[in-house]
Amino acid sequence: MKQKKCIIIGAGIGGLATAVRMAARNYSVIVLEKNNRPGGKIHQIQRDGFRFDTGPSLFTLPNLVTELLDLGSDSSGSKFRFKKLKNVCRYFYDDGTTINVPENPTDFAKEIEKKTGEPAENILNYLKTASDRYLSSADLFIFNSLKNIISSARKKQPGELMPLLKVKPLRTMHNENQRIFRSPQVIQIFDRYATYNGSSPYKASSMLNMIAHLEHNEGAFFPEKGMYSIVEAVYQKALSLGVEFKFEKKVTGLTSKDGRITKVIADEEEFNADLVISDMDVNTFYRDSGRRLKMPRSVRKPSLSSSALIFYWGMRRSFPQLDVHNILFSSDYAGEFRSIFKEHQLFDDPTVYIFISSKIVESDAPKGQENWFVMINAPSTDQAGMQDSVDKARRKIIEKIQRTLKFDPQPDILFEEVATPQTIETNTGSWKGALYGNNSNSIWSAFLRHQNKSKEFGNLFFTGGSVHPGGGIPLCLASAAIVEKEIEQL
Repeated sequence: MKQKKCIIIGAGIGGLATAVRMAARNYSVIVLEKNNRPGGKIHQIQRDGFRFDTGPSLFTLPNLVTELLDLGSDSSGSKFRFKKLKNVCRYFYDDGTTINVPENPTDFAKEIEKKTGEPAENILNYLKTASDRYLSSADLFIFNSLKNIISSARKKQPGELMPLLKVKPLRTMHNENQRIFRSPQVIQIFDRYATYNGSSPYKASSMLNMIAHLEHNEGAFFPEKGMYSIVEAVYQKALSLGVEFKFEKKVTGLTSKDGRITKVIADEEEFNADLVISDMDVNTFYRDSGRRLKMPRSVRKPSLSSSALIFYWGMRRSFPQLDVHNILFSSDYAGEFRSIFKEHQLFDDPTVYIFISSKIVESDAPKGQENWFVMINAPSTDQAGMQDSVDKARRKIIEKIQRTLKFDPQPDILFEEVATPQTIETNTGSWKGALYGNNSNSIWSAFLRHQNKSKEFGNLFFTGGSVHPGGGIPLCLASAAIVEKEIEQL
């Protein structure tokens, strides 16, 4: 029997995962990627003995990767190695407070009580609620297509849905956290999870407070060879299943007939297709490769997620006061999100994230030195990429480090690489540099997110962080699984 041809546009983690799934189902799979390597937002920089992961740095639900690698006859999931972080994150505040986040929730609760006076019981109850919400909703919302949510919910027992029925979705993440906790520092810790999909805790629904469950109850992990090794493992898996990759092939158009996409055009070369799966940012897709297709309302008037401004610093020495993941909080969190989403400007006192993979992967930096990934949230506009804005932001970050950590990092910076919203857009195809497509700054955002199957064309599907269920490695892998289920039903 002749193999059906599946063309995948883009080799981000969602496209790679979908390629593996379709090849395991005996499709002939070709992946067209405009860049010269796989990974999309997950890439790496190597310079002067330093290695930097350029994209996502937090790794949760590692079983989604190992399960993917175990598909087909050649099982390779056990070859992909990772470890659980003993300390999930370290938080720093301008008043000198430092809060460690041990992997054990009880130890975390004790640390919170010791440092802030917030009762440990409040933390544990909050994490239990987050766990209940996640377990009640995961197979409905995260690992399920939007069109099947209601029918799937009807199959649930009333008790299984009770945690969701208790949610007040019109209440924002911040409002709920403010009702539960008395410590402003603790409120800020749990408000931060809105940034995991590029949103504001002052606008996003309290339903998203369940995100904390993954990091605190399930745990944070790290691949033995760094985040880019996730891409390398899935890419090698795809190759072993016969997937063909064509790099530096930009898709420029689609040909359709009778409600189906029949050909994908890339650099004037045509590829016949029985199935087409786009891993492009959906806002870019409809303005570029799929510009002749009917544009959905969520794409016509997108409410974009935040972007980022990132400095990659090769540091001359090591800094024992820092961990793998570090957050230097803004003293005006509400002002920071107002600046990003309302004023579309970088904030003068930004929250600074410092990720140092060499703390756990020693080969990522020369001995006695460190690789710093230094990031602040930025608006998904062209303004944040202007050189004067970048220079000003760099000064503000330096000032923040000096004020909070009590040292000046500048003398120890051996070299610097920079990523702006514009370079993120250019390198990854993210519309205006938005890291997660549209934001979740309303109760309806999750339901208005672009679905995984086209309503216009019966053989066109969508995967990746800009479509349902959202951004981040676990959700991109979930989108690939949803696409596979949708294709099964054809």
